[in-house]
Amino acid sequence: MSLPAELIDFLPCPTPDAWVRAALAQQDILLLDHRNCELKAAATAMSLIARYGQDIELSMALSKLAREELVHHEQVLRILKRRGIALRPLTASRYASGLRAAVRTHEPAKLVDTLIVGAFIEARSCERFAALAPHLDEELATFYAGLLQSESRHYQHYLRFAQRFGEIRDVDRAIARIRLIEQGLIESPDAEFRFHSGCPADAPQA
Repeated sequence: MSLPAELIDFLPCPTPDAWVRAALAQQDILLLDHRNCELKAAATAMSLIARYGQDIELSMALSKLAREELVHHEQVLRILKRRGIALRPLTASRYASGLRAAVRTHEPAKLVDTLIVGAFIEARSCERFAALAPHLDEELATFYAGLLQSESRHYQHYLRFAQRFGEIRDVDRAIARIRLIEQGLIESPDAEFRFHSGCPADAPQA
């Protein structure tokens, strides 16, 4: 399944094959955590609207994004119900918090970095849908393939607004800095499997 070339170039590395194998072996956790990710993505968009709602264009784009994420959340819920997978609490992965730890604390750099983090999260989600889809049953493969377009669009929105609110050289430096952190989170060992977790801790390391 092909991804936009600019999205591939934006991400620092592909998802490790060991993560794909772990996902296929733990599809209940994959779906449960995917559901959590969609809910958190909607909440993040709403939080940004509340904080930076004086910008109409940003507010409108994030409002639409939040609605789309909630639709995806509902779609995952229906799949969980059809498959008899009961909802249960899952601990969060270190991925999003690891990226957000790199966000600067002064404005407008805080907003720029937050938007760049959002772009990485959406781009990585899109890349993982593409990595998984060829190996899944028809229902899940069709669902994940269908999410590629919206997730790719979300990544583009976040990046476009980062470039709008920040000076281009600063945005480029921030992307490069956060890209290195993202690569470390994706390629380093992770004790627990999650949708955005790194390489399984028991997988052979290169």
